[in-house]
Amino acid sequence: MTGRADAVFLAFARALRGAGVDASAERVHAFLRAVAELGPERVYWAGRLTLCASHEDLERYDQVFAGCFRGVPAERRASSPGLRLTVRDAEGGLRRRTDDHPEAPRAAALASSAEVLRHRDLAELDAAERAALRRLLAAFALHGQTRLTARRHPVRRGAVDPRRTVRELLRRGGEPARLRYHERSERPRRVVLLVDVSGSMAPYADALLRFAHAAVRGGRTEVFTFATRLTRVTRELTHRDPDRAMAALAAAVPDWRGGTRLGELLREFLDRWGQRGLARGAVVVLLSDGWERGDPELLAAQMRRLHRLAHRVIWANPRKTRPGYAPLAAGMAAALPSVDAFVEGHSLAALERLAAVVKGADDA
Repeated sequence: MTGRADAVFLAFARALRGAGVDASAERVHAFLRAVAELGPERVYWAGRLTLCASHEDLERYDQVFAGCFRGVPAERRASSPGLRLTVRDAEGGLRRRTDDHPEAPRAAALASSAEVLRHRDLAELDAAERAALRRLLAAFALHGQTRLTARRHPVRRGAVDPRRTVRELLRRGGEPARLRYHERSERPRRVVLLVDVSGSMAPYADALLRFAHAAVRGGRTEVFTFATRLTRVTRELTHRDPDRAMAALAAAVPDWRGGTRLGELLREFLDRWGQRGLARGAVVVLLSDGWERGDPELLAAQMRRLHRLAHRVIWANPRKTRPGYAPLAAGMAAALPSVDAFVEGHSLAALERLAAVVKGADDA
């Protein structure tokens, strides 16, 4: 396999990790060996057999594969008898194929274009690229940084569990018994997404809201949109089908492409939901370019208030990568002192990194 093909398949594995599939280094190594043995035209089955760890991974795998290798004939993916025949031929040991694979250059080119798509600015995509992006976003996963809960669960080693140990002693009539152990359980923190749908964010709004839709389906996530009004849209985004969710959201949001009143709407969010517990201990993500029509001092005060409540405050700005960009807009400059991580939000790769920051796996 050429170095270019390796890079293409590694990019596919990275996209799977962004979708929440546990594609570890060992699984990726097995995937590359399987592609070398079965041939690139069997990349679907090579990846499905090596990169998926559970039944829950299969749907995400299919969605990411469709986005990365769109255009590969469907029968190439559905023909399991051909796969079994290939594996039987390979029982003598691993070997590299020397046959010509007419689909291999096409699959590599499609995956290579998907890798380029990951880094393209969302505002510059054409219709076909947006369709491919939507398939990739549908498989996304977003989980908050884990925290210890008050609940405990049995383990083989850890702190002694006195209640279970005493129950075991009583069951044995006071005879010596093995000690029982437990430890505190972990669960991801709640994630709150505040998505800017004002006029200046129009080129990015659809992709960011589809990212939010995948986040709602994948875990404890609440979503609000804001421009001139604040709207809670978590319920609308619970539709399984992304297009139905977007249609329901469009009907619920009255201020598409309006102005931006960040300070006032952030105060409304904190008064109605955040102070009551929705933001307390959560990871709060603002997806906005930071343009503010209101008083910057009000925004600064509300950001300080949010920072005291939340576990982390993250700001994703699609304009951050623009040449010569500096956070000098009144809203952005007022908010930054209360932001724990200031990241990009202009591309699929930037959203993948945002997901890592939210999970606590990557800092910015």
